[in-house]
Amino acid sequence: LILNTKNLLHIEDGAFRNLPKLKYLSICNTGIRQFPDLTQIFSLEAHFVLELCDNLRMTIIPQNAFQGMNNESLTLKLYKNGFEDIHSHAFNGTKLNQLILKDNKNLRRIHNDALRGATGPDVLDISSTALESLPSYGLEAIQVLNAMSSYSLKRLPPLDKFSSLLEAVLTYPSHCCAFRNLRTEKQNLLLSIFDNFSKECESTMRKPTNEMLEDSNNTSLWSAERNTHPFATDEESSPYSYSTIFDDSETDDFDFEYDFCQPKVLTCTPEPDAFNPCEDILGYSFLRVLIWFINILAIAGNFTVLLVLLTSHYKLTVPRFLMCNLSFADFCMGLYLLLIASVDAQTSGQYYNHAIDWQTGSGCNAAGFFTVFASELSVYTLTVITLERWHTITYAMQLDRKLRLRHAVPIMLGGWLFSIGIAVLPLFGVSSYMKVSICLPMDIETGLSQAYILLILVLNVVAFIVICVCYIKIYIAVQNPELVAANKDTKVAKRMAILIFTDFTCMAPISFFAISAAFKVPLITVTNSKILLVLFYPVNSCANPFLYAIFTKAFRRDFFLLMSKLGFCKSQAQLYRMNYFSAYNSNCKNGGAATAPSKASQAFLLLSALEK
Repeated sequence: LILNTKNLLHIEDGAFRNLPKLKYLSICNTGIRQFPDLTQIFSLEAHFVLELCDNLRMTIIPQNAFQGMNNESLTLKLYKNGFEDIHSHAFNGTKLNQLILKDNKNLRRIHNDALRGATGPDVLDISSTALESLPSYGLEAIQVLNAMSSYSLKRLPPLDKFSSLLEAVLTYPSHCCAFRNLRTEKQNLLLSIFDNFSKECESTMRKPTNEMLEDSNNTSLWSAERNTHPFATDEESSPYSYSTIFDDSETDDFDFEYDFCQPKVLTCTPEPDAFNPCEDILGYSFLRVLIWFINILAIAGNFTVLLVLLTSHYKLTVPRFLMCNLSFADFCMGLYLLLIASVDAQTSGQYYNHAIDWQTGSGCNAAGFFTVFASELSVYTLTVITLERWHTITYAMQLDRKLRLRHAVPIMLGGWLFSIGIAVLPLFGVSSYMKVSICLPMDIETGLSQAYILLILVLNVVAFIVICVCYIKIYIAVQNPELVAANKDTKVAKRMAILIFTDFTCMAPISFFAISAAFKVPLITVTNSKILLVLFYPVNSCANPFLYAIFTKAFRRDFFLLMSKLGFCKSQAQLYRMNYFSAYNSNCKNGGAATAPSKASQAFLLLSALEK
């Protein structure tokens, strides 16, 4: 034992030479800077244990570092050192039983060929290290893998490399999803073998004690049947060898047949939880198709509205200004859906290997920011548009009370600041976008996070109530038979019903299930919530550009005029120009003859407000 010798800075080569009876060597808490020469020990013991710990100045494990220690089983306990790198062929020439590398906080790299030339290890412990990847060579013999608190290990080697793995203790639940798939394939093989041996096991377990001992002295049941059984394979050439699949028999334990006849299955912790089930980002296959259709519709529709409104030569009015804000918010929602759909397509079938990079990276934070910002700005702008329409109709003939652009700009500036503030909070620890794969703020572990979620939901519900009340008042106003004809009344009523229905379809399911989840009484799983995300959450983003812009006469006029500038639809554009100048001249003549506004002009203003 060499312990607690901080002044020991170097061990000469050959210091450990020709020690055939050495079973255990411990070098701990020293000041050694260079890995000691251990290649001349030549121990003849069947099981040798080397312990190197708390040597914080020792930074590398060089090539062939353990070659020549012994020719039998070797246990390496190399923990709490200053190791940063393990070189190629570092364990060459060894028969590793256990390789313990835990608590090497600075260990970032194990060369891909570090285990080349070695047999084993059966147990690999890399917990509490900074490793970002495992070597792809030399993992076939590992039966126990401990990678707990290895937060930098976000990706695993191909699963077929872990052909003998029986137990895994990992850091991230998503990695256990990978081993769950591996376990299914391996269990199929085990059950196949188990079925073929079931009769043999049953007959053996019925034998009296003296027969059992006699059989155990004749090596093993497997040895007796090895050359004749159709499943027999060379243990070294098959990754699923019987020594791996079944417990070793013990001659002094008369119940060994029970262990022999029970196939082992891979166990993995931590198990996936309700927020991160073993599935791709979108879960269902039909959602993977629908989300592309919906995000393209939202992006194309809102981009078209923005392009037409911003290039129009007509004066920027308050309704146009508000519509631009609404289209931008819904365009951002389309970008969020596009980002989710793209990542889902890239990681399909292997999300478990990308989950940590995605959910803890900037991509998920950006997606979460986009969706919360877009959702809140859209709801805010819809409320302002509805209030503006109600105000315009209520005070239609009082021009001094008309909402001007100088009023609308600060109102929308407040909406932008509010939406950005709400979207930024999860980036600073108030809830989190990293909780689920769809990057919504579903973290309600703290009281502050819970209050944040409830605030958003309550504000959305209040906004929906305001929108409904305003449209009901608008309908009552235009229902007056003195102002509007019956056919116009029906048209307005239908249009308002559609507007309210789309808002309700978008907000009601999301708010209902989200409020229940915020009180920690979830009514649906995260998997099912993805249906709401794709089918209901973006309803407004897809419908708004059509209901508030594309289906209006003013937009169609601006659209055809823009197309005529590009050389298309010139006849339709000319028709709209003629209708515009005709209506303008008619209004001028009527305005010169009339001394007071008529009921017809009031009705015209009311309907115009709804058509904007």
